[in-house]
Amino acid sequence: MRPSTDPAGMAELDRLLRGGPFHLALRAALAARGLPLQRVQHRLAAQGIKVGVTSLSYWQQGARRPRHPESLRAVTALERILELPDGALVRLLAAPAPGAGAARPAGRSYRALFSGGGTVERLLDGMELPPDGGLHSLGHHERVRIGPAGELRVRESQQIVRAHRDGVDRYLAVHHGDPGCDVSRVRVTAYENCRTGRVRCHPEAGVVVAELLFDARLRRGDTYVFGYGVEDGTGPRSGEYVRGFSYAGGQYVLQVRFDEAALPVRCRRFARSGPDAPRTGLADLTPSGRHRAVHLVEQAVRRGILGIAWDWD
Repeated sequence: MRPSTDPAGMAELDRLLRGGPFHLALRAALAARGLPLQRVQHRLAAQGIKVGVTSLSYWQQGARRPRHPESLRAVTALERILELPDGALVRLLAAPAPGAGAARPAGRSYRALFSGGGTVERLLDGMELPPDGGLHSLGHHERVRIGPAGELRVRESQQIVRAHRDGVDRYLAVHHGDPGCDVSRVRVTAYENCRTGRVRCHPEAGVVVAELLFDARLRRGDTYVFGYGVEDGTGPRSGEYVRGFSYAGGQYVLQVRFDEAALPVRCRRFARSGPDAPRTGLADLTPSGRHRAVHLVEQAVRRGILGIAWDWD
């Protein structure tokens, strides 16, 4: 493939290769060579380098920067495929990402929220998606059903989110099963305005990460409503359900419903700042007689953990 003969396009590419940023230089090189991402992916695969079209798209949008060894190997190969000087793109990755110093709402890592958070972060890294997903929550209604043996049977989520960058088209759902659960039997089902994409599991940690693909690509400021469910039922008797929040803001409603064959003797809502922190904000909850359910409502969540715990004896 010969370079583009458009003088303006080539001058812009030369300028971006000298000063960056990386994502605009990559985008300009792709445009100059007239290569669609699918063809680039095939050429990389022919060299034994596995990079998804989604990752390539995020790289040229600036939503994600290559940083893992396999990704950096792909960038070096891209320089050859796009007929660029050696190191032209890799050198740009040494510069800070545009906007890296801009003020952003402070977030917390999964490691700071859950004892198995490191496992979750490794699964997310392997999917090459933006760390915060480009979304923040406006509202989240979660319903949990406890089965007749006291096991976590099903959880269903209805969420309202807003995009804070262009091009967002997916959400990553994380499920933490109870100790001893069988993640190979856990099923993630898309209910509304989304479909299930890639699913990654870690059997020892009991973690499932599922990609939910939206029916539309969002622009910055767009809101979106979607729903999904997780069928588990493979773990032992459960004693609590928690939700971790990396970012503050948005309403959260949690409802836990018990089977009439397994009713707890006591239920309490609680909050935690981290996995090893003491429970705070304790308040007793009384299951309704008809629906055998308890719930909590948090109008504006804070970073940390919210949950409901119950005692069987």
